[in-house]
Amino acid sequence: MKLIIFIVLVVGLCVPGPVFAQAFMAARHPAPNEVPAPILSAFPDTQPLSELNTSAELPVMAPELALATYQQRSAAQASLLEGYSAVTVIHAELPETSQQGEFEVQRQYHAPRTLLFKPVRFVGDKFVKSNVIARLLQSEVDHVEKDDPTQTALTLANYKFTYKGRADVDGHLVHVFQVKPRTKRVGLFKGRVYLEAHSASLVRVEGTAVKSPSFFVKNIQFTQDYSDIASFTLPVHMHSEAKARIVGRTIIDVTYTDYQPVPAATQAGMIPSRPQRLQEAFAAVRPHSLAKTTNQ
Repeated sequence: MKLIIFIVLVVGLCVPGPVFAQAFMAARHPAPNEVPAPILSAFPDTQPLSELNTSAELPVMAPELALATYQQRSAAQASLLEGYSAVTVIHAELPETSQQGEFEVQRQYHAPRTLLFKPVRFVGDKFVKSNVIARLLQSEVDHVEKDDPTQTALTLANYKFTYKGRADVDGHLVHVFQVKPRTKRVGLFKGRVYLEAHSASLVRVEGTAVKSPSFFVKNIQFTQDYSDIASFTLPVHMHSEAKARIVGRTIIDVTYTDYQPVPAATQAGMIPSRPQRLQEAFAAVRPHSLAKTTNQ
């Protein structure tokens, strides 16, 4: 049962958009000294970044320019992305007990404090569903409503950046930065950040948690990949592993597909009232509710 403590930390790595600062992206209202002055337009007027042939139309940025532009882009996205829907598939595995499960849900986020889930299907062991995946979803809802994303955002206030050179990640030329948190805090990590060298889009984040949330969990490692979708940079896959003292090694993979981002200008009138949002959010992830609405 101590596995939930690990799950709560992992949740921070798999919540997209301004919820968790897009998994370490800038907070919704960054301090003035954390965001560089505008250098490039974060969202081109004529064509989204996802449709650009960046290697042909944009020059390779200097590392300092890429990092500054990334900070600008992430701050702009936090203001412009008011919501989204997506299909999320969560696969959890406990190798030492040979238990696993896979849960598909329809995810819907409304800025700034609402995250809803609609169960679609489940296959696998009931223990994994109720004690790993359902708790993960519940902790995501709790995180959206209660936590402060500024404390774990990938900003200069929270991290030191050291340039390590160029690399190729899935066909993208990227600038690689080593990051080290300025303080040890749950939710922060040490590792590497990969920025697309032409657009400064976030391509990958990987590393190790610097502080375990519990004595029962250690060696939390993760890799999260991103993609540009309709001018927004969103996570598409997260892989995480940890060692728990009771259940042993834990492996979680989260895949996001079919994103439908909602820009701020079109979001008005779509958000339900606060009491309704809370009730729906908690009902959607309650373990016994999931059991009734999914296939065994």
